[in-house]
Amino acid sequence: MSVGHLRLLSHDQVAMPYQWEYPYLLSILPSLLGLLSFPRNNISYLVLSMISMGLFSIAPLIYGSMEMFPAAQQLYRHGKAYRFLFGFSAVSIMYLVLVLAVQVHAWQLYYSKKLLDSWFTSTQEKKRK
Repeated sequence: MSVGHLRLLSHDQVAMPYQWEYPYLLSILPSLLGLLSFPRNNISYLVLSMISMGLFSIAPLIYGSMEMFPAAQQLYRHGKAYRFLFGFSAVSIMYLVLVLAVQVHAWQLYYSKKLLDSWFTSTQEKKRK
């Protein structure tokens, strides 16, 4: 996205960003909240991180896959692509990026949940003592 706006490459090589990519930039916020939760094992920051991950990370990716679906369908049915990224069909590359991003965010959610369970268990054990 920054390559298109900063004009690091010519406009012919890089397509302009899709609209869903702008809200996806906010996906850095859940990571920052998660990092802020580490120093004192702050459960509330970790929960906020997990909720905002769904809102700012997963939701834009789902919307982006739906937004690009007609272009992907046209590419695979008729072989026509109108947007290109480094000489390749932008839809193909963006779906590859979407798959990788979903995997990264799924692992992030999975390990956040495991960490939350661990912190919650240790907090409960401290309260019992």
